[in-house]
Amino acid sequence: MNLAIDIGNSFLKIGVFDNEKKLFVESYRDFDAKSLEYLLKEYKIIKAICSSVRREDESIENMLGEAGISLHKLSHTSRLPFRSLYETPRTLGTDRIAALAFGYNKYPGSNVLLIDAGTAVTYDLLNESGIFEGGNISPGIGLRYRALNEFTGRLPLVSPDNKYDILGRNTENAIRSGVQQGLVFEINEYIRNLKKTHRNLKIVMTGGDGIYLSGKTEHKVSYEKDLVIEGLNYILIYNAQVF
Repeated sequence: MNLAIDIGNSFLKIGVFDNEKKLFVESYRDFDAKSLEYLLKEYKIIKAICSSVRREDESIENMLGEAGISLHKLSHTSRLPFRSLYETPRTLGTDRIAALAFGYNKYPGSNVLLIDAGTAVTYDLLNESGIFEGGNISPGIGLRYRALNEFTGRLPLVSPDNKYDILGRNTENAIRSGVQQGLVFEINEYIRNLKKTHRNLKIVMTGGDGIYLSGKTEHKVSYEKDLVIEGLNYILIYNAQVF
């Protein structure tokens, strides 16, 4: 069985797979050694892969080592199923790499836009030839709210809410509409422009704000809550096949 670990900016997500069959997925804000110990007892883990956008917890690596489980730390040097035109591969986030692997595996021969709406919002395009053409990074909903509060003198910190007017008639409503509606407009425009150059473009979204945003866009969007975890598992399977 495979263990996939995605260490994000706000949460850590773990998945257990029997080949490509998903057996267990859970998100943690505070993940400790006891949680990992439970998984290792519950499942017969053979291989593991880890993606991190921040500093990894060495205790996880140590526990896996003590259990005799080989760990693949995903990086720009990893063997990947898709080709990349990214000019600075060393700075490409491993969560984005995993998302692209998911797109390659689930939508072979298709143009796919992968949107991860978490702390940051990432847009990555994999074309029908299996080539990563590039992508963009934008602040997520939470970051936008915090930035307006922290970098201005009097604007309050507003929490997300589905109720807002197109034009706000009070400051809280104006901020909420500007932040949430503004991000929806951003996503719609990316999709609209990319559809001009990429036929039959498929749009796949994930991340903590992905459920909300995927339901607000003007385009057909598939939401995949475990997109990164499944992409990590596919990279682990792919590396086992090519060696």
